[in-house]
Amino acid sequence: MSSPESTPSSTLPFGRLTTAMITPFRPDGSLDLDAAQKVAKHLVDGGNDALVLNGTTGEAPTTSDQEKVQLIEAVREALDGRAKIVAGVGTNDTAHTIECAKQAEAAGADGLLVVTPYYNKPPQDGLRAHFTAVADATGLPNMLYDIPARAGVAIKTETLIALAEHPRIVAVKDAKGDIAGTTKVLANTDLFYYCGADELNLASLAIGAVGIASVVAHVASREYRQLIDAVVAGDLATAQEIDRRLVPAVETIMTKTQGAIMVKAALKLAGVIEHATLRLPLVEATAEQVDWLTTDLKTAGLIA
Repeated sequence: MSSPESTPSSTLPFGRLTTAMITPFRPDGSLDLDAAQKVAKHLVDGGNDALVLNGTTGEAPTTSDQEKVQLIEAVREALDGRAKIVAGVGTNDTAHTIECAKQAEAAGADGLLVVTPYYNKPPQDGLRAHFTAVADATGLPNMLYDIPARAGVAIKTETLIALAEHPRIVAVKDAKGDIAGTTKVLANTDLFYYCGADELNLASLAIGAVGIASVVAHVASREYRQLIDAVVAGDLATAQEIDRRLVPAVETIMTKTQGAIMVKAALKLAGVIEHATLRLPLVEATAEQVDWLTTDLKTAGLIA
């Protein structure tokens, strides 16, 4: 029932532009909190209203619960209230997810990102019970993360409509690519939608998403801020121009290899981070991939 044009930014739980932030590591693989603070400031300076920590792009499968808390605390200190923090807490174990949610709330997170339980492929009744239990566990607003390509199970339209009745389930990070299904949810709920697939940012905003939860925004925050503002202002031509100009960057970051690999390489090229270290099973971009990345980021106007 909401649309970008009709929804005042002040009513949005997580603003309009959010980035699914990387987790920087030192060359030895240890958590680099100083670099995390630098990346967070870079993103907020570029126009982000909120940062999603400890998500897939943040390599959450390879960080400990303690490291996740340390990251939230460090970024919260660095931002000093300039942007909201949405903490990824989703696992495929409801009890563990609830524990992570409570830890994130205690660490100062402003909201929770809760991904569909992966690998164990629960039925829709199980998804409803899982998301409800997590939303019941804290006082924070919840953003459901619907990404069947990674989770193995989609949150069906009817399930999303039912979950929208929970007072703390307020938003969806949508990486499903089902435009018709999303439109039906928007028509029947007050859920705030954030596009979680950069190639569909403009299309999602056009049907009523209020914002985006981006990976490419690590190096294109200002451009995505302009794109969103253009849509809100009804300036479709400007939004289309920006969206099309960013196609090479979206393709190279999101399709050449795993997104976290390429976006860390992109941040290193941009001089934001010193090390593009990842934790296994992810590996750093190859020289060939960095060459592709450099060419495509230059084509998109994102690096000199």
